Amino acid sequence: MTDAYIRSKNKMRKMKILLLLFLFPATGFTQKTVTAASIIASVNKNEAVNLSGVQVTGDLDFTRLDNMKAESKNGSDNVYISAVNSTISFNNCSFTGKVLGYFNPDIGKPFSKNSNSVYNANFTAEVSFENCSFEKEVAFKYSVFNAKTSFAGSKFNNDAIFKYTNFEQGPKFTGSVFKHTAEYKYVDFPAGFDFSNAVFESGADFKYAKFTNAGSFANAKFTNGSDFKYAAFSSSVNLKGASFTGSNDFKYTTLDDQTTTISELVDN
Repeated sequence: MTDAYIRSKNKMRKMKILLLLFLFPATGFTQKTVTAASIIASVNKNEAVNLSGVQVTGDLDFTRLDNMKAESKNGSDNVYISAVNSTISFNNCSFTGKVLGYFNPDIGKPFSKNSNSVYNANFTAEVSFENCSFEKEVAFKYSVFNAKTSFAGSKFNNDAIFKYTNFEQGPKFTGSVFKHTAEYKYVDFPAGFDFSNAVFESGADFKYAKFTNAGSFANAKFTNGSDFKYAAFSSSVNLKGASFTGSNDFKYTTLDDQTTTISELVDN
């Protein structure tokens, strides 16, 4: 063999090694994907969902389960309820689609004489979405959570709707980041709720919410306004280190049944 041929072979060998070194790390860090449909199939079988480090594709819609039942009309609405009876646990997962415990297909449609249809999901077992990332809307309006519920450390990159949500135990939103609107209107928070170190970057709506049991907003940051109009606090709620910038509405907000201010709440 000539020296030129040997040099050529060595060069090709080095290129193959470099290519393998490049490809293997990329393969190792590729996130496993799981379809939302497969998760719902497990829920329909009352199987526990326990996933970590996966990407969930498609809309994760808990409102159309096999056990869905029609409830009596709520005003002009036809209400359908699904029950999630198995434990739901996601850790360090990302969701490319919506995550829904509430769905109204008539929202945005022109007014008609027909009744609206509202679909809800209630959760009888523990629910955990910890250190997760949500790319689209998360909606649990009117949902009931009967057991421990945690969204600690999660990032909401779109609207987070928890209006009228019923938490039987204090929910954990510790360290959560809300990039868009966070809505908790009319929620009566049980003891142990935790928004400590949470960051609200695009408005937080807690109008008419009740915080009359022990809980925490310690070191929470409201960087683009908040609405706590008519909200009720007790002195057992910790707001030490919480910061409020932008336009904030604390009109008619109370502390132990007495009208209060932001500074009084933070210094309490």
